[in-house]
Amino acid sequence: MPLLATTPFLAPGIAWFLVVAFSVLWIALGVAWGRQGRGDADDYMLAGRNIGLSLSTATLMASWVTGNTTLLAPEFGYKTGLWGMFSYALAGLGLILFAPLALRIKELMPKGRTSGDFIRLRYGRITWVIFMVITAIYTLGFLMTQAMGAGILLESLSGFDYRLGMLVVIGVSTVYTLYGGMRAVIGTDFIQSLLIMGLLLLVAVLAFRQFPIPEVHAELRSNHPDHLNLLLPAGLLIAWNSALFSMGEVFHNNIWWSRVFASRRSVVMPSFLLGGLAWMSVPLVTGSIGLVALARNLDLPQVNMVFPVMAADLLGAGGAALVFVVVFASLTSTLDSLLASTADLLAEDVFLHLLRPQASDAQLKLATRWIIVGLAVATLALSWPRLDSLASVLFFTGALVASTIWPVACGLYWTSANRHGAIVSMVAGSVVGLLAYNLIAPYCAAVFSAAVSAAVMAGWSLCQPESFQWSQLSAGDEA
Repeated sequence: MPLLATTPFLAPGIAWFLVVAFSVLWIALGVAWGRQGRGDADDYMLAGRNIGLSLSTATLMASWVTGNTTLLAPEFGYKTGLWGMFSYALAGLGLILFAPLALRIKELMPKGRTSGDFIRLRYGRITWVIFMVITAIYTLGFLMTQAMGAGILLESLSGFDYRLGMLVVIGVSTVYTLYGGMRAVIGTDFIQSLLIMGLLLLVAVLAFRQFPIPEVHAELRSNHPDHLNLLLPAGLLIAWNSALFSMGEVFHNNIWWSRVFASRRSVVMPSFLLGGLAWMSVPLVTGSIGLVALARNLDLPQVNMVFPVMAADLLGAGGAALVFVVVFASLTSTLDSLLASTADLLAEDVFLHLLRPQASDAQLKLATRWIIVGLAVATLALSWPRLDSLASVLFFTGALVASTIWPVACGLYWTSANRHGAIVSMVAGSVVGLLAYNLIAPYCAAVFSAAVSAAVMAGWSLCQPESFQWSQLSAGDEA
């Protein structure tokens, strides 16, 4: 069964022009910003630890606007209606609720580099190993969804081969991240966030001028009334799952911890609040495109193509070009963050603290660069066989990351949080979440995982409280 329309919405010449133009732009900007740093490993990994409010907010928003936001949110709207669209928007709560924790992290670990630093110092080596396994599975899954999104974008809009799209987007993100480090990531994120917000608004306005909201509502009310019901039990469950899943993603992932360490103390909390609020508007806009597709009874061979195919169908080559730029920017803005922050985590926690404790600053920076390349190659290899749905990959990882919420939160505020409780809460939460994923429904995995993890963490710490000294985090002593 063919996955594409007979005639691509973008002429190959236009598609290639956009690919080359934005590839050259991101690489040139990344290299230029990278040259502004001091050249040491800390500057390469954390951009001088002096990022201001506008750049910090923009990089948070752009990193959270993933290929999943622009491709999966319309899929939710198309398949499940309003409650799917609004539940996806609740993923913005992850950034918002992390805001006070971000400030706490900045206060406790002013010289910290990674989320792994915190887990290792707060709970010890065994907890760190479990945390790193969860992080590795989640990161590879996240990278795969972005790679698949890149392939789907170019294929659905221009007829390019699916694998060619992956090669181009991953290659571009890898090159400028490799040369510029965190400075390149944050600088390009700022421009990418402006492009995403501006062009999404333009696409939405143009689309609804051609197919007004009252017509969409009337069609859905007549033929798909269940898609307008925000109080469906399944919808409420998905909403809770989305919120908890996003909390697990943000609370544990080094993308967000690295932004904390890279930003000024005064802007850490407001930037997470503003970034989360700005992000929530994106799935609402892109998700509404799925409702339009459903109202028009558009039969899609693959539902994660809703946004690019629908916008191109409504707006012609101009709409396809706009969507192309939006999704290209969202993919690169997330891939660069994933590559940089994950490489920092592996270089700092595995290479430096585990394998080469005596490594020099230059060796640490070189290791970080090699890891960036290795992650890019691994992502291509894992994403080469095509999957039918991005959601299946994400929901699976949700069962794991939701188990990290309470060990992180309790460890930041509760001196009596027990290290053994942290171990058992992450293992038990992950196991129960995976069972729920397979035996009940994928979209409830994070709910069960977070609930079990919370109960174990709280119960164990109350029954066997420990006494932790916060100075151990700032001094870097082993827990």
